[in-house]
Amino acid sequence: MAAHFANVIPPRLLMWRRVREYAVPPSMIETAAARRAAGDWAGACAAARIDVDLDPRAVRDRHGTETAARLRADLRLLAPDLLRWHMPRIAPDGRLRPGLTLSLARYRHPGGTPLHLVVRTPPARADAGQRMSLALWEESGRYPAGHHPHPRPDRRFRLDLHRHLWDAALSAELAPRSGARGVRTGLDRAGLDHVGLDHVGLDSGWAVDRWAAEAELLLRAEGRSREAFTVRLGTGGPTVLELLAPDDSHAPVCRPVRRPPPPQEVSALPVLPEAAARVLPDLELVRAGLLEPSRLHPLVARALVTGAGLAAAPDLAEVPGPDELFGGSGDPHRVECRGATHRIALRDGVLVAVDHDPAQLRREELLVALGGPPLPCLRAIDAAHRSPEALPAVRERLTHGDVTGALAVVEGLLGPGAVLREGPLRDALESAAARRVDHGLYRSALIADHHAAVRSADAPRRPRPGRRTPYPLLSKRGNRARPRTGQAR
Repeated sequence: MAAHFANVIPPRLLMWRRVREYAVPPSMIETAAARRAAGDWAGACAAARIDVDLDPRAVRDRHGTETAARLRADLRLLAPDLLRWHMPRIAPDGRLRPGLTLSLARYRHPGGTPLHLVVRTPPARADAGQRMSLALWEESGRYPAGHHPHPRPDRRFRLDLHRHLWDAALSAELAPRSGARGVRTGLDRAGLDHVGLDHVGLDSGWAVDRWAAEAELLLRAEGRSREAFTVRLGTGGPTVLELLAPDDSHAPVCRPVRRPPPPQEVSALPVLPEAAARVLPDLELVRAGLLEPSRLHPLVARALVTGAGLAAAPDLAEVPGPDELFGGSGDPHRVECRGATHRIALRDGVLVAVDHDPAQLRREELLVALGGPPLPCLRAIDAAHRSPEALPAVRERLTHGDVTGALAVVEGLLGPGAVLREGPLRDALESAAARRVDHGLYRSALIADHHAAVRSADAPRRPRPGRRTPYPLLSKRGNRARPRTGQAR
């Protein structure tokens, strides 16, 4: 029996449900999988809206044949649609976390600088289309990141220790690494006691029962023994835990340190990745009954729901038709017009009133142009062009970069030959197109590094205090009690 929330669904799960519905459409999964199966890793990245900013031949020339071979092998195993499925996201709409550099794999070779295969998300001002980029990063700074605000890999968001979240060959490890042997009906909260965090009030989204095992993998990858590490809990500062075990034959456990180290030492400790600290969102959604297993990514469903048959994934050819988007039933849609039930349907690529002859429609349109009242059928058609009931679905698809899916919904509702009229639907499409221009300018390095760095040449600069600055002015600048309105006292 699936677990249900007594009062209200947590906003986090509502966000992830929208992400699973719109962020990685079935058409992207099918196309990327087909190209990956054909050995075209670059084509698979293009299908998943990932720009490739690396050259394996340049890696061979600089780092040697062995490193280049390992890189090519990882690129062939990369499932870019699966990577997009598991990328970190932000509330409330579930867009990709902006300005993030996330490490996928690390390549070490004797006598050389470690090389990272990274995926980057653009800053928030250029995130239209929700595109990502695949690149290389070297600690020596050999590979420039252009205008990216954070080119260094983030320690909190990293997937080099969780290859099953992007490697198609290791996707079966998702079940044991997420603590699921198939779909369970509840969450083990006993872990709160043995880590000593039962007083913090952590919600069910934290995988506290897996922290010890994941911390052991983290410390081993960092070349450290069982010692302290940090976990970022929400917006507060890091929580310092230590990994210990009675002896080598017992499973390790973690608990808060008895004496917190200084802040300088805390910042140098290893950070438990977010993928290890939190419960897999797909598990929460399935347990809560908010998502059917057949709606999961095929690789995720195969790993989590052992032996369960998957329903056929819908494609863009099966977008809702005009009747469903209008909110009615049957085909065509029906409208009460002058005491009769009339039909509205697609004819020759446009939405028309079927039960009115063309001559009558021309007279009614002329009457409307002169200020007369329109027919109910014409009002329904006009409302569909300006603000249809499917507008929220169109906006969600545009928010997550699925322009093809949004246009398919619009064409399924209004027909491919429709001319959009002024209204919320047209504004949403025009806004998405304008923001895609901003992303193109960012990719082509035609905008400044940061919006705060852009200053007008005529803008006055605030003078800095010096030795000749009068004392009354210095006292006002240093007075914390002065008002924040910009007016001097």
